Amino acid sequence: MRLLGDVLSPPRCAACDLAAPRHHVFCASCATSVETCGGPGTAAHLDTGALDGDRASVDVAFGYYGGALATAIRRLKYEDRPYLARPLGELLRRACRAAAIGADAVLPVPLHPRRLVERGYNQAALLAAHVARELRAPLVTSAVVRRMDTAPQVELSGDGRRTNVAAAFAVTAPVSVERRVVVLVDDVSTTGATLGACRAALLGSGAERVIGVVVARTSPGIPLGLDSNPVLDIGVHRTRASSRCANMPMRANLRN
Repeated sequence: MRLLGDVLSPPRCAACDLAAPRHHVFCASCATSVETCGGPGTAAHLDTGALDGDRASVDVAFGYYGGALATAIRRLKYEDRPYLARPLGELLRRACRAAAIGADAVLPVPLHPRRLVERGYNQAALLAAHVARELRAPLVTSAVVRRMDTAPQVELSGDGRRTNVAAAFAVTAPVSVERRVVVLVDDVSTTGATLGACRAALLGSGAERVIGVVVARTSPGIPLGLDSNPVLDIGVHRTRASSRCANMPMRANLRN
């Protein structure tokens, strides 16, 4: 059956759409531009003590934002390709496994309702579903809301990003997070401002601990190296995305 699926829908690179071997996220060429946080083919719990300011909001990341990994994230986020949440979600599962984290609940960083309607799905929620499956923890998508439709972070400086999201989030269901270890999932972190603001809202509502998990984070002051070893042996077949709960896709379930 898998062989038939490969014939009907050949595995494609998440960054360039060229053919890729089965169970590989990227083609051999694109994989050379992927730098993982924990070395070739792995990811590790970050030493947050070595991070500056809001960057400590990120606890676990698969890789550094650049190369094919950045391209795949942008395609998921801006090019209406929700199916890419599956291969990127598998990378997140690998990162969580390597970091040996646990959780009582998994939450995605929410989108404002207007932006959710525009995009049709919340990429963080799609990714969080894979993390929840890995950690065998409930996926909670309605406990936190984005009450302000802030300007896109990509358009702002570091200080502007922190100011932009400082009061953007509110916890509407404290019972879902009180005295719990919460894993907070997003696609990418640059300054850590978004994760930091959402983390503050959760801790302020009684969460015991908040673990920030992202597919990629920026690497300030460190040039993105090229690693020719990993071809990241994880499947890239398109999959149907669920639309069962708030801030999950609204039209993504129509896509194969």
